[in-house]
Formats: sequence, structure tokens, C-alpha cells
Amino acid sequence: MTNIKEIKIKTEFIQLDSLLKLSDAVSTGGQAKKEIQNGKVYLNDKVCTMRGKKIYSGDTITYKGINYKIKAENLENTENRARKL
Repeated sequence: MTNIKEIKIKTEFIQLDSLLKLSDAVSTGGQAKKEIQNGKVYLNDKVCTMRGKKIYSGDTITYKGINYKIKAENLENTENRARKL
């Protein structure tokens, strides 16, 4: 059985190394870089070795048997609130 964790982002995308840190899968950027470059991180079931890869809502990252499902919060409402200020 695979664990699934939903990770919410407030932007259109997030870079892969930043996502690993945000989700607490790794504790440092250096660790994220190493794990990604060593082929231990999967993007939508395929190995991804690009630490700057843009990850969008709906993508799934798999690392150490845990699936991280990415979900963008309502960006339209965020943009509308910014315009009203």
C-alpha cells in the first residue's frame, strides 16, 4: 500500500527541489538535489533528474514510497484579491 499526501501550492507551479523541501520529504536543498540527481524521485511514474523541473497541479511525485499529489489552491481568487488591493 502506498501512502498519498496532498501538497497544496499557491502558485501555478513549483520546482521539484522546492516541492521536496515543502513536503518535508527532505530537510535541505542539497539533499533534494542529491536525491533527484541520483534518480530516486519520480514524476508521474517516470524518473525525473531535473531538480528545476516545474511541477503543476495534478502531477504526482513519488519519493521513498510516498506519493505527493500536487494541488494548486484557487489561483483565480488569489489573483482577484491582489487586484482589489
